Amino acid sequence: MTRQSPRSRVILRKSVFLAAMAAALGTPAMADPLTISNWDGYMAADAIETFNAQSGNEAELVLHATNEEIMGKLIASKGVGYDVVFVSSPFAEVLHNLGLTEELDHSKIPNIANLYKEATELPHDPGNTFSLPYAWGTTGLCYRSDLVDDPSSWNDLLKPSEAVSGKTTMLATDRWLLAAGQLALGYSVNETDSTKMGEVRDLLIEAKKTLLAYDDTTFYAKLVSGEAELVQAWDGWCNYGIGENGDIKYVIPSEGSDLWVDTMVILKASENKDAAYAFVNYILDADNHRWAAENILYKVPNEAAMSGVDTSLIETYPNMGMKPSDMLKFEQLRDVGAAQRDYSRLVSEIKAAN
Repeated sequence: MTRQSPRSRVILRKSVFLAAMAAALGTPAMADPLTISNWDGYMAADAIETFNAQSGNEAELVLHATNEEIMGKLIASKGVGYDVVFVSSPFAEVLHNLGLTEELDHSKIPNIANLYKEATELPHDPGNTFSLPYAWGTTGLCYRSDLVDDPSSWNDLLKPSEAVSGKTTMLATDRWLLAAGQLALGYSVNETDSTKMGEVRDLLIEAKKTLLAYDDTTFYAKLVSGEAELVQAWDGWCNYGIGENGDIKYVIPSEGSDLWVDTMVILKASENKDAAYAFVNYILDADNHRWAAENILYKVPNEAAMSGVDTSLIETYPNMGMKPSDMLKFEQLRDVGAAQRDYSRLVSEIKAAN
């Protein structure tokens, strides 16, 4: 899943110059810095600098564009070279099942107490044994209310009216593309039955004929310009469009949504465990975590952080005010194991179809 924010900033990696000089002078080099991998713009630009100054640690940020990109690196290296990684929950679950995640010692994360009760009951990791939720939300329909009638069903996107046909987009990432079809047909967003998934494929192949594009990153801009009128969207990304055009609205279809969760995990291979714990605890501080809600416009699962969000923000972006108890009524995306290969094959067939 792509999480690169339109508010992304260029963040430079820490130089190895000092270590090289130390080696040249025959003096002991500093220990390897704490390595944190995250999507671009997904935390404050000065978060690493501030954490280092407050904690006395040496941390650096490296970026990944997608879950799939960082997963390939982590699996190939067995997590060596990374300490804390931000990934969506199905991928955190995969890392756990592969034995690559640290079993979390909550005594080292006092700010875990800031989380909503619901954030400690997530199906992929009840009790936060190996992951800590960073952001969460829903996937629904984002649309120009001045150009189209208010949609109420996934079929308004998948089987659009003639007036809307050619002015719709869908998310390109496997799990979310398939989820639209799964939900429209009344199936689980983790469905693996081959017959049912064949129906999902056929529905999405037909829907492709009406699409403007598959688009994970610029769909909200297409809504702003009027090039698109109805799109599949993560709630936070729809908010970017709402911020530019008040006629843009977000709705969860009657058939429901997935519950997506982006998480932080500490790698078992980390050689900087104490610093890794210090970093995730720093992020869960109410003021630090609130930054994500106020700047990337995603709900955060931190009750202390959300309680301090200005009410005007929620008035402007109504989906920011959704209650955690309501969010947990939707099915969370889970690791589907070997069926992920089938998912990838089906998406390839859908995108290749004429």
